[in-house]
Amino acid sequence: MHLRVYKEEVIEGLQRAANIIPQRTGAAYLRSIWLKAEHNRLEILSTDSNIEFRGSYTAEVSEPGLVGVQGRSFVELLRRLPAGQINLRVDDAAPVLHIEQGRRKYKLPVNDATWFQKFSDFPEQGAVMWSGDFFQELIDRIIYCIGDEGADALACLFMKPGENGRIEAAGMNGHQFAMIRFTNDDLHSLLPAEGILVQKKYLNELKKWLGTDEINVNISNKRLFVRTENRAESMSLPLSSYQYPDYTVFLSRLNTDTSTLKLNRAEAQDALLRIAIFNTDSNRCTYFDLSAKEAVLSATGQDLGSASESLDVEYSGTIEKIAFPTSNLLTIMEHYASAELSLTLTGAEGPCGISGSDDADYLVIIMPMKILDDVNFSEEQV
Repeated sequence: MHLRVYKEEVIEGLQRAANIIPQRTGAAYLRSIWLKAEHNRLEILSTDSNIEFRGSYTAEVSEPGLVGVQGRSFVELLRRLPAGQINLRVDDAAPVLHIEQGRRKYKLPVNDATWFQKFSDFPEQGAVMWSGDFFQELIDRIIYCIGDEGADALACLFMKPGENGRIEAAGMNGHQFAMIRFTNDDLHSLLPAEGILVQKKYLNELKKWLGTDEINVNISNKRLFVRTENRAESMSLPLSSYQYPDYTVFLSRLNTDTSTLKLNRAEAQDALLRIAIFNTDSNRCTYFDLSAKEAVLSATGQDLGSASESLDVEYSGTIEKIAFPTSNLLTIMEHYASAELSLTLTGAEGPCGISGSDDADYLVIIMPMKILDDVNFSEEQV
């Protein structure tokens, strides 16, 4: 194999490829970045055995070939080289990749092409266009509500087709739930009726890769495929086959026998940030005392003292006291654009739905903390 490439044309793709591969554990072929040279293109491939990344870039190919190179070392070396043309060559006599740029010369061991395992090709038939930045925003506004651990549905993003071309994307962890509803006729027709599940650990890498440009999307029985509009880069993720919980059960509670609290988001965030100073590991919530036009927010921390702040609100309902985990409530508020938020309370220990007029298609549900006494709380589950 022998080719020439310009660092500035391949370095971003190499860094994306390196983000996927394991650092030290796993088989050598998984820690490798695979370089495939042919038809004046350099194809860069990497996988952790689940996520697959492929990128194709302009190259001057003198001799085609396929080799695997120790991924992180190779990328770190090229990252530290100045911009300009780089010569890559593999000798037949020895399994070594020669990397040359002017008077700079390096050698890295390579893996034989027989180690290479075929990657999944992007399925062309039925592929649809979608907005990359919308998909990225969707992940950002849901992923913090998805469970961190466990091989089950609560560690996944769920996306399914609804009525009238609407799509529901949701995530939950037992204490919080987030859902975005949006319309996309093409994507709606692509999704299976039962929906798809993508594990959170794969979404983090996809979110980093997604940009603001349009993307191609396709779905097979086992994988989600995403590709840049110019077809230069693609990523595919495995789909999970778990059964997602029926969240309509607790959503329906938001429509019956509820209390409503309307507050200014910025003012509430400022107050919660100050109150959080008085939270401890054993007492990590903010206490809300509610009346028609005022909410008194308070917290008491052992050895930290106490805090109390009053907010002007609009409240109608029968619940006098309710408690929420402070940090969770702050995180939720950060994901809204609305100046005013509406909290729909189903009970002192029931699901609380949060919505905003400028976030009409976005809903987050948070579970209050069970109030045991003035200073002790326990977390309820959805």
